[in-house]
Amino acid sequence: MHLTVLCRALLAGLMLLVMAPSFAAGGGAGTDANGTTPSSRGPMATVGDAIPKPLLGLRGDAQRGRALVVDRRAGLCLLCHRGPFPEERTPGDLSTDLAGAGSRWTEGQLRLRIVDAQRLNPDTLMPAYHRVDGLRRVGEAWRDRPLFTAQQVEDVVAFLVTLK
Repeated sequence: MHLTVLCRALLAGLMLLVMAPSFAAGGGAGTDANGTTPSSRGPMATVGDAIPKPLLGLRGDAQRGRALVVDRRAGLCLLCHRGPFPEERTPGDLSTDLAGAGSRWTEGQLRLRIVDAQRLNPDTLMPAYHRVDGLRRVGEAWRDRPLFTAQQVEDVVAFLVTLK
């Protein structure tokens, strides 16, 4: 069991390294539709265990969110999570099953878990998808760049709340 966890964690790290060239070239999840890095991620007020308000006031799209979750090159979610994805043959088993996520957590709780799961569990393996400050051992290609834009965070949240 421990060897499986170690292998999956190493694989997750390798996948992030593979993604580095696209970030360095100006592409990837840390850029907006024009290929530029947002200069401001806006306020992310945490209330308890949630970020209750949508980032930058954006509305998420569940269909785009699902596409991000199942795309192993974008979010890498299925490296650690499993869920109601019949097309996915090898989902992860390191973390929670995404099935029922919309019943277990509020929209704001899901948002905080995506933005920065380490606020809730400092030992989590889940990366901070929208935090850039205070991170350690960040590759040059990702410095000061979130893995997901505010819109992508909201898209994933919109999808996860549909999983009842």
